[in-house]
Parts: sequence; structure tokens; C-alpha cells
Amino acid sequence: MGGDFIIGCVGKPSAGKSTFFNAATEGSTAKVGSYPFTTITPNEGIGYYITDCPCKKYGVGCSPRYGRCVSGRRSVPIRLLDVAGLIPGASEGRGLGCKFLDDLRVADVLLHIIDGEATTGYDPSADHEWLLSEVELWIFKNIWGKWTSVARRHAATNSSLLDTFSAQFSGYGAPQTLVAAVLQELHRSRRSRSQALQEAAAPAAAAAAAAGVSAGAAVARATDDASLLPEDLTKWASEDVMELVKTFVKIRFPFVLVLNKCDAGGDVDKNVLRLSSKFRDSPLVLTSALAECFLQKLQQQKMIAYDPCSGTAYCSEDLRGPGSSRLKEEQQQLIKTLKPIDPKAFHRLEKVRDLMLFRHGGTGVAEALRVAVEVLGQRMAVYPVKTLQLSAVDKKGRGPFVECMLVKKGTTVGELAHLLHPAIARNFLFAELPDGRRVGENEVLTPESSIIRINTDKGAQ
Repeated sequence: MGGDFIIGCVGKPSAGKSTFFNAATEGSTAKVGSYPFTTITPNEGIGYYITDCPCKKYGVGCSPRYGRCVSGRRSVPIRLLDVAGLIPGASEGRGLGCKFLDDLRVADVLLHIIDGEATTGYDPSADHEWLLSEVELWIFKNIWGKWTSVARRHAATNSSLLDTFSAQFSGYGAPQTLVAAVLQELHRSRRSRSQALQEAAAPAAAAAAAAGVSAGAAVARATDDASLLPEDLTKWASEDVMELVKTFVKIRFPFVLVLNKCDAGGDVDKNVLRLSSKFRDSPLVLTSALAECFLQKLQQQKMIAYDPCSGTAYCSEDLRGPGSSRLKEEQQQLIKTLKPIDPKAFHRLEKVRDLMLFRHGGTGVAEALRVAVEVLGQRMAVYPVKTLQLSAVDKKGRGPFVECMLVKKGTTVGELAHLLHPAIARNFLFAELPDGRRVGENEVLTPESSIIRINTDKGAQ
């Protein structure tokens, strides 16, 4: 389960956004297994966050309620949104600009698909700068256009900056805790600038004092409350509001930069350097969505055994190749179950192996989703169980790990109980961990407590 977490895919059509979306969602919303989402719109798909399932550790079979589990690798369904309409002037409503920007509101994390193939005179960092500018202008115009009335209402109701800005940013999917983080970051950056101004002005002040000239007023003007945000909104200039918006966008819309087409012969190394040096806070993942689609197709045709996490793809020719002696017994047995691969497909497979699997450890598609979920989304997998006899199986040989939920890091046991069902939270007594410890509802979940049984006055849940 992970229905409250949405990843948005953005990017120019030429960057391969649609190909990436198809690769990440395996080409369709009709997946193996069901998913816990009540509504899937036409521009949504179901992707998978892949993680280690405890079923392998405890040596039991696994039959997930949602998603799938193969050889101890759990595929947890997540929602992906194909954000359309990204063209210059989107903030002014050009093209599908309004639709594009409106879709952003529901996304928790954004994957910016960037063309890694283009060469001469192309700077991929300009693509991301332009996208950020469009988002910032869209929000700035919405807020600055009604700033006078916002300032008037702020004064009339004697509201705090947090309350006023929470109301303004709520339409962009921002809870008050996030707005508080924005204001805190804005204070911090202004304090840093104030300190820098003071340090820069100190030598001049000392020289002026030595000459018998008072420079205190000049220093004061240079640093006067630069770290503070005026409570009186009528004193805010457009530059102040834009700084607020930029800080908000940075925190509300975290990006994974996805450099696509990395097997197509572009200046990959130069493009990586440009992106990583300009956007240090945004993780960068190298991908080939086209290669991922190709591997998925061969796997569906049972011509290869493909593991997107380990970056391995075996085919029938591997039993006859020079590396056949290095194959483990289970790998050889797996390969023997595959259909023969035709020469054309084998030649392309060898190219994909060389350019992506061997060089980068995979096609990057699964890695982009992992980074979005774990690093930026700050989610972790939790396994609520009904029994702590973790090696026990039912009549069909299935273990206890039916449920897997993606919860935000810092989630408490009580909050998990509420996510499972409000009635479970109401009737909560205590929770138990595999080591026998009992924990209360205020206990914060960690990887060590990710397997948990919740007890209520109705029994184990």
C-alpha cells in the first residue's frame, strides 16, 4: 500500500518522458496483482518500489495483498502521474500549461526527465532552470496578484505569518508543517546574508572609526533586520515574495533529475557535471527508458530472465558464451527454462548490457523510483502482521507478510494503526515486535521495528 504517495513525471516530449513513464509503469496500469488505489485517471499509472521482503529471511512463501514478491524482492505499488503540457509559457497558460501546473499540486516528488542524448551547444541544466522558473512564476503570479487583499486581511485578523502563508499555500498541497519549514529556511538564509553583510562592512567601519568618522549608521542600514521577515505585509516588496516562493518551491517540489538516453552517445559525462554542479540538492539518476522497455518486452516473451534491481539479464546464449563457466547452478537452471533468443534481439541485448547494465548497474528506471521513494519521499516499508510466528505458513504455504505499507519516516505506531483503519486506532492496546518487546502508540517506527503486530481489544490486527 502507498496510495498517499504520488510521483509526477515531467519533461519535454523530446526527452523521452512518455517512454520513461511506460517503462516505469510497465506499459500499462493492468499489472500483476491488484493495487490499493480507488481511482486511476487516464494520465496515471502504477509503478513499483522494489525492496527486500522479510519472507526470504524467514524462509516462507509470500502472497502479497497488493503488488508482488519474487524471490524475496517485494514490489510495492506506487502511483505515477504523467504530467503533460510542459512548454515555454506554461505559467501563462500556454499549451496545456494550466493542466500541467495543476497536476503538480498532487505530486509529492517530481521526476524531471531530461534529454541526455543532445550534444552540440546543449546544456541540460538550462532545461531544469526553465522548469523551475515556470513553476515559480506560476505561484508568484497567483500570490502577488492578490497581495494587497492578503496584506489587508492579515492585518485585520491579526494573523501570524505562518497562518496567513499556510492559507495561501494550502492549494499547492502544502500542510502547515511544510510552510513552517519554508519560513524557517527563509529566516536562516536571511540571517546568513545579514552575517555576510556585517562581516563585509566591518573593515570599512573600523577604518572609519580610526579616521574619527561614525560608520555605525551605514553598517546598521546594511544589516538592519535583514534576517527578519516583516509582520506587516505591506512592507514586502515583490522581490521578497519571489524569494518566499522560490524557497517554497524548493521544499514543496523536490526533484529527482533523470538524465535519460544515456546509451545514445551524447556527452553524458559533461551533462552529469553540469547538472550535479548546479543542482546539488537534487539527486541525479542516469537512465535509458528505451532499454528498460526492450528488456521488459524480452522478459514478457520469456527470452530473458531480467532483474531490474541487480541489473542482470540472462538469455539462452549465455550457456554457450565464454562466461558460462562462471554461472551458478541456479542461474543455469533458470536459463534452461528460457526460449531461444533470435540473433537480432541478442545483438541489441549485448549492447544494452554493455552500455547500461555493466556500466551503470541497470537501466536506472527502478533506481529513479527508489530514490524518489526513499531519499526525497522519505518513505520506508512496514509489514503489519497478524502473528509473530514469522516462519509459520498457512495451508497454502504462505507466510505472514501479506501487507506492506509505505509510510513516511517518523511515523508512530499510533499513526500506523490509523492508516490501517480508524477502528484499529480507536481500539489500540499495544504493539509487539519480533524480539518480544511491547511498544506504545507514540513509538516511532524504524527499520528495526518494521515488522509489527498491533493488538486491539478485538485481537491482533
